[in-house]
Amino acid sequence: MATATQEFVHNLRELPHTVKDAWFRLGKTPESEREESQATFHNLFLHIHSVRVHVRTLSPTLTFGLGLMAAATFGITVVTGLLLMVYYKPSTDLAYQSIKDIHFTVYTGRFIRNIHRWAAQLMVLTVLLHMARVFFTGSYKKPREFNWLVGLGLLVLTLALSFTGYLLPWDQLAYWAITIGSNIANSPRELTDAVGVTRWLDPGGFQKRLLLGANYVGQDALIRFYVLHVFLLPLALVTLLGVHFWRIRKDGGLARPEDPMGGPAEWGGARRTVFEPVPTKTYGLMALVKGKRPTVNRGPENTVMAWPHLFWAELAVFMITVAATLILSFYWDAPLKELANPGIPENPAKAPWYFLGIQELVSYSAFTGGLLIPLIVVVGLALIPFLDRRSGGEGVWFGTKGERSVFLNSLLFAVLVTVGMLIFTVDYGWLRNWFPEIHQLWIITFNPGSLLVLIFAAWSLVVLRRRDSVRLAAVALFTCFLVGFTILTYFATVHRGPNWHFYWWPSQWPVH
Repeated sequence: MATATQEFVHNLRELPHTVKDAWFRLGKTPESEREESQATFHNLFLHIHSVRVHVRTLSPTLTFGLGLMAAATFGITVVTGLLLMVYYKPSTDLAYQSIKDIHFTVYTGRFIRNIHRWAAQLMVLTVLLHMARVFFTGSYKKPREFNWLVGLGLLVLTLALSFTGYLLPWDQLAYWAITIGSNIANSPRELTDAVGVTRWLDPGGFQKRLLLGANYVGQDALIRFYVLHVFLLPLALVTLLGVHFWRIRKDGGLARPEDPMGGPAEWGGARRTVFEPVPTKTYGLMALVKGKRPTVNRGPENTVMAWPHLFWAELAVFMITVAATLILSFYWDAPLKELANPGIPENPAKAPWYFLGIQELVSYSAFTGGLLIPLIVVVGLALIPFLDRRSGGEGVWFGTKGERSVFLNSLLFAVLVTVGMLIFTVDYGWLRNWFPEIHQLWIITFNPGSLLVLIFAAWSLVVLRRRDSVRLAAVALFTCFLVGFTILTYFATVHRGPNWHFYWWPSQWPVH
């Protein structure tokens, strides 16, 4: 019998193996379906996946990995944000200098800040594209209505997370961009002023004070944005992200056309029929039961093991996302202008790029462009799965009959209408230019933004009446708003200069 000393020495020699076995229970690369299943559901980070995935899930052109890219960019911003927090000081007296220290003094600080900035921009872009992908593949339909709403919440949180981070450098760009944003929050005052009730009812002023903690952008706003950016919004986003992934599992994975029962699946390294229900056979409780779950009464038709197929695909998307972020961060620095100065306004003062379309509409009417139209868009997006309840086309790009032609026609229609409206307003102005004494209520009611909404809604109703399809009407409306958002954002980014006047290029801006 070994002595205690010999046992201790033996255990010490085996220490690397026993520690590794404690971390990795399987102890080797999975070699069978059973071991691949164990590798998935015995791992805290992998068990959110199902053990088997449908082959359509692995098709690159179905999702383009946009959802995973959005999650990856969020992870990158969390890691780099934690590193930046070590040096950042949330004070109007110290914030700008701390950013300059990060940018010019801290070792790799500039690169980490660039990564944080570009990952945040890519996150906003991929979340928007992901929502468009889900819509055009009909992936919001039953039973995925709730997850569509969760995704909509994630979109709002992503925009809020990016917007609150905009102020933290405390430079001219940040200060005046947030000033524009707070003025958008204050936009209901245009209506209350027009009807003369602001003295008693001032929702715009309340929203602005709630956002800034004061009537101006200062220390209260900075600390408020900091807490929201580093704690409350990430916590809410992680919570909703968990619900989002959980619902994907519970709803049977990504949306896809229904497979015929009893089809082949990968088993033992080959495709074979592994489940073929026999009507005359009596199945146990765990084989066939009645219920609403997508997996009830189904076999593993057209599925493969998540390990390694899905995990390799996810790793590839993650590496592409990281590579894109690193390349952008290497060649383009995050902007940092002069110290914020409330006495010297930026001209033009522009909001973050994802709010520039709204800023263009605000230039016509603050209430309509800043509050009413965004509210209509969000409510409309939320109602889509509850108004379009006819099944068919799930998980396929433009999957219902006539959908592709409606999309192309709507795209062309929206381009012509939006560009035509912008050309008209640039050349001829609007009501205030023609009738300087006109009451503000007329401006709020009839402006380019409200007319665009009415024209797009009318186009959608025409499609509904002619095609007798709620889905096609929704495609028409969604496409119009997507095109309108894109053109307005481009127009405000490139063609709006000092005093919000039109210029062909920024190089034509007057030099002072």
